[in-house]
Amino acid sequence: MTQAVILTRDALAVLNSSRSLPLLAVMSVKFAAAVTEWATRHRTRLALESLEAWQLTDVGLTPDAARAEAQKVFWRA
Repeated sequence: MTQAVILTRDALAVLNSSRSLPLLAVMSVKFAAAVTEWATRHRTRLALESLEAWQLTDVGLTPDAARAEAQKVFWRA
């Protein structure tokens, strides 16, 4: 997850610093960044659902908090 976020932030930083890129290119990269973030959230929430109580305790979550996070839709942070 961290790697995708870093790459996305780097790509957006390059786009923000360059004023000569066409609008369609900028919008395409921003859309791709959003889809990547959504996919990461979906994947990590699925993994969170499959953790056992002792594993949740290891990462500092209660089963109720993990369940609430796992039930969020992918576009919600």
